[in-house]
Amino acid sequence: MPEQITINLEVMYAGSGQAKLDDLPGYRATALQLAGRGNRVVLTGRGPVWLYLALAHELHGVAQSLEYDSPVTGRVTIFDHNPFRGDSSP
Repeated sequence: MPEQITINLEVMYAGSGQAKLDDLPGYRATALQLAGRGNRVVLTGRGPVWLYLALAHELHGVAQSLEYDSPVTGRVTIFDHNPFRGDSSP
């Protein structure tokens, strides 16, 4: 059964104070490691739009589903490849 994995982008670059485009390969590797394969992933935390987009692209084909979560929007589904969505399965 897939796990729900929450990835807080702000934690990824906390040491430097702001996300840096030069560090994108490291952010991608961290996201892949944290997400695992076939899990439901939620991206959250402060971060630049380019980082959210890059990680969403990186996780497509790896995560079963991807959501964005913020206090303003709540959860927004980016993609969902669960073949059982819509029936009574969890």
